[in-house]
Amino acid sequence: MSAKENVAIVTAPPVELTLAQAWGVLVKPRITAMVGFAAFVGGLLASGSGANLLGLAEASVWIGLVGMASSIFNQLLERDTDARMVRTARRPLVTGRVRARDAIWGGTLLTVAGVLGLALRFNTLAALLTLATMVAYVLVYTPLKRVSSLNTAVGAIPGAMPPLLGYVAVAGAAGGWGWYLFAILFAWQFPHFLAIAWIYREDYARAGLKMLPAMPRTEGMAGRQALLYSLALLPISLLPALAGAAGLFYVVVALTLGLAYVAASAAFALRESRGRARTVVIVSLIYVPALYSLTLMDPLVRAIGARGSL
Repeated sequence: MSAKENVAIVTAPPVELTLAQAWGVLVKPRITAMVGFAAFVGGLLASGSGANLLGLAEASVWIGLVGMASSIFNQLLERDTDARMVRTARRPLVTGRVRARDAIWGGTLLTVAGVLGLALRFNTLAALLTLATMVAYVLVYTPLKRVSSLNTAVGAIPGAMPPLLGYVAVAGAAGGWGWYLFAILFAWQFPHFLAIAWIYREDYARAGLKMLPAMPRTEGMAGRQALLYSLALLPISLLPALAGAAGLFYVVVALTLGLAYVAASAAFALRESRGRARTVVIVSLIYVPALYSLTLMDPLVRAIGARGSL
């Protein structure tokens, strides 16, 4: 696609959204659902056998509300660069469908509701960590995208926080599975976002954002780094088993998922192409819900195995 064609797409008349649809774009429901799910799993693993599912769902909702606010504030700060990118040029804050003032109010109300809900219904530490996660994402990661390609590493920290936040909301302190899931999600993000950044590298370059694949003389680096991080994810994903918190079933399935991620990343490293980058993204989107679901199934499998051995 030529630069002239790209400009034509960016400047094309926006598709009119209803106000509800516009706010749906701002709060990114699919990402919010993933945040809520990760927080729920973290809380459930902190609860053990005495889990209060309604309480866990409530904590996930409060955390998800702050996640929504983060998405709104991120788009608010990036509306100038979004206007220069094909895939984001029709976002509601760019087109004016939602006014900046309304977005500020909406993000603020969601933040206050989520933080107060966690503080009053769960504990102060969970509330403060959730607020700090949003601040790091909005005020550190978002502006850093204009300055340095290190933004991906910095952004991976708040991006990995949801399961730890859910764990802290229930346990009142960080530990065990909360840290394991944080570490897994931290390493998982690099191949995922490097592949996405490679696909949209022209967009990022046009907007002046310092994503690695969009920078000069970086051919091949996105694929190589994706492979390195996918390899690092293998031992990280086995930490629960090494600590005695997971069994053989977890090890086998975690390794299977991890090797699939390595294979996709290796293919991308051998030859960077849109198709291979998309494969990395697809495998990554399967990896997280599958692995997190696995952490919930493993205790049941171990319990069945223990009964069978009696």
